[in-house]
Amino acid sequence: MRHAFQASFLISLIAPILGLFLILRSQTLLADTLSHISLVGVALGLLLGVSPTWMNLLVVVVASVLLEYLRSVYKSYSEISIAMMMSGGMALALVLMSFNDNSTMSLNNFLFGSIVTITKEQVLFLFAITLVIILLYLFFKRPMYVLMFDEETAFTAGLPIKGMSLAFNIITGMTIAIMMPIVGALLVAAILILPAAISMRLSKSFNGVILIGILVAMLGMFGGLITSYYVDTPPGATITLLYLALFFIMMLGEKLLKNK
Repeated sequence: MRHAFQASFLISLIAPILGLFLILRSQTLLADTLSHISLVGVALGLLLGVSPTWMNLLVVVVASVLLEYLRSVYKSYSEISIAMMMSGGMALALVLMSFNDNSTMSLNNFLFGSIVTITKEQVLFLFAITLVIILLYLFFKRPMYVLMFDEETAFTAGLPIKGMSLAFNIITGMTIAIMMPIVGALLVAAILILPAAISMRLSKSFNGVILIGILVAMLGMFGGLITSYYVDTPPGATITLLYLALFFIMMLGEKLLKNK
C-alpha cells in the first residue's frame, strides 16, 4: 500500500496541470484517444515478448506526432483526427491481441489497472514524469498559457506553436502510458480531467485552479484508495466515482447558494 499512496500523491500533482491544459485546448478527448492507442503498445509488447511499458511509451510518442499532423491537416475539424486515431488504435490493438492467445489476462491489467499492486519501478517512472511536468510548467507556464487561449496570438508573438503543441501531446501520452498499469486505460482520462474540471468551478485564476485541483486530486485519490481497501472495490473505479460525487455535490451547492 505504500507504493499505492506514493503513486496517488504523484498523480495528484500532475493531473490538474495536464487536465487544465487539455480543457483549455478543448482536447479532453485527447487523453481518451491516447489511452486507447496505448493498448497497441501493450499488445505489441506482449506479442514481441518485450516490456509493454517501454513499447507503450514508443507507441504513444509516434501516435502523438501523428495526431498533431492530422490536427494540422484538419484545422477546422480537429475532432476528425481524434476519431480516426481512437478507433484505429483500438482496432489495431484487437488485431494484435488475436495473434497472442495468452495476452488477454495481461491486457486486462492495463485496461483496468491496479494501484495496490504497483511496483517500485512504476513509482520511479511516475516520479520521473512528475518531475519533468512540474519543471516544464514552472519554466513555460506563460507561453503555454498564451498557446492554450489563442494560437494565433502565440504565433504572432513568435512562439513555436507546432513544437509546443507536439511536446504537450508527447508529454500527455507518456504520462498516460505510465499511469495505465496503475489506474487503467478506461479511467485514466477521467482521473486526469476531473480534478481540473472541479477546481475550475472553485477558482477563477490560473494558479488557483492548479492549486485547488491538486487538493481535489489528493482528496479523490487518497479517499478512493482508502474506500476501495475497506469496501473491496476496484481502486480506479472508486476514485473516479468519488471525483464525480465531488463534482455533483459542488454543482448542487452552487445551485443552492444561487437560490438563496
